[in-house]
Amino acid sequence: MNRAKDLTARLRQRFSEEVVGQKMLRESLITTLVAGGHVLIESVPGLAKTTAAQTLAQSVSGTFKRVQCTPDLMPSDLVGTQVFDFATQKLVTQIGPIHANFVLLDEINRSSAKTQSAMLEAMAEGATTIGGERIGLPQPFMVIATQNPIEEEGTYNLPEAQMDRFFMKTVMSYPTDEEEEDILRLIAQRGTDTPSTTPQATAARNAQKIDISDIEFLRTSARQVHVSEQIMKYAVDIVSTTRGAGTRPIKGLAQLVRLGASPRASIALVRVGQAFALMNGRDYVIPEDLKMFAHEILRHRILLTFEAMADGVSSDDIVDNVLEVVPAR
Repeated sequence: MNRAKDLTARLRQRFSEEVVGQKMLRESLITTLVAGGHVLIESVPGLAKTTAAQTLAQSVSGTFKRVQCTPDLMPSDLVGTQVFDFATQKLVTQIGPIHANFVLLDEINRSSAKTQSAMLEAMAEGATTIGGERIGLPQPFMVIATQNPIEEEGTYNLPEAQMDRFFMKTVMSYPTDEEEEDILRLIAQRGTDTPSTTPQATAARNAQKIDISDIEFLRTSARQVHVSEQIMKYAVDIVSTTRGAGTRPIKGLAQLVRLGASPRASIALVRVGQAFALMNGRDYVIPEDLKMFAHEILRHRILLTFEAMADGVSSDDIVDNVLEVVPAR
């Protein structure tokens, strides 16, 4: 437990030095990493999505690749392909950028459905297939995808069934005035918009780095965190309530929710609860661990009716209602 708390504290400290504010984003990224999942970030441009992903990768000495998704991006550009080597007269496999510990898929909704399927297949299988050869992805493997809620022209929205593959969907908001002043102050001190590369700054970052093996330790330890029967029932009750069932069904929910969360939501709640408990020095899960990330886990799994969207009801409103009526166990 002491080792897990120390590693988590170093990750949080490193993240806070590069990204001002955005506490929920920090906790979502680190918790998803420890839980062994993938995360989808939605925000308008300029809120440090790329910086956050790069900082997470650098903090754990992992390989990092950034893929700018465009409509003409092909699956082979992401996964890899086979090319003919005239010297050896044989086909040679060239792996794509998805073969890294951390992959940032920038503006994933700008890539075609065929390319999106290739991405999500790699996320689900932990491997890619190139020319009939199955190639495992490096471990740990984490996809951080971003999408822009504006400029919808020329985009291919992720199907709901594919969005279900992401453990969390985090929505970033604008910084407060104080946080924005801190951002300007940080840039002024550095003299550059990018992280400082001075020997002192590099040495400080290296001192805070943790190894890939430490992430494997955190993931293994998180799976050993105790989850009581009551916590499992609480997770199932939350998810069932979004489907119109549960111990305390919400009256009129059918007029607002077209489709509730799948069992993947229950799994994510428990896995994330284990990870967050470990990060906070506990070897058991409490209801607050599940409530902490309930919105991030459920918001992209709840499909609203047209009537609800017309009335301005959001999926977060539904989650608020569910957490209010479902008793903590």
